[in-house]
Amino acid sequence: MPVPIRRLAVALTVCCALLAGSTAWAGSQAAGPRTAPAGVVATASPTPSPSASAEKQRFAKTRFVANAGLAAGAVYQWIVKPYQQGKFKKGADGRRTALIKAGLAGTFAYNRLKAAVRNAQGDPTLSKALAPLTAGIDSLKSLPARLRQGDGSAVNDFSNVINQVKGAGSSAGAPVKDQVPSASQLRGGS
Repeated sequence: MPVPIRRLAVALTVCCALLAGSTAWAGSQAAGPRTAPAGVVATASPTPSPSASAEKQRFAKTRFVANAGLAAGAVYQWIVKPYQQGKFKKGADGRRTALIKAGLAGTFAYNRLKAAVRNAQGDPTLSKALAPLTAGIDSLKSLPARLRQGDGSAVNDFSNVINQVKGAGSSAGAPVKDQVPSASQLRGGS
């Protein structure tokens, strides 16, 4: 079916405008700090700059809530619920599939919780609330392997860490709600 030439012209014009605008914006961002004209003496700014580890992020709380919510949703949907239904027990129907999904969900949750911690570092209140939980989040790295071995305490460990992160977020003014990620997000890890 042929496309009218006017539509093509409009689409091409819009694409070129978007490309030119984004290129100009990226160029201004890459230019770095501007230099002062000759003869002008630069003075130090009175405000301290944030440290590299706690650099201020745009929308830090929003990003934290999104990442922690995805982690909580994945843990509940593919780890806690199947465990409560008995799908991880030896001889259960669909055990292999449930364990594969749980392993992917565990890896995904670990990845999203690490991203949530990085986001929390951009907000002073959140970073203070999550500081004690980083060791617990790091301990989740080994839990997918424990799930595959049939260790039921791994499910409780996942749930406890998720609940602690939710509590820390709520205390810092960033309440976390479960968001079930799609299967493509699980496979992609983000």
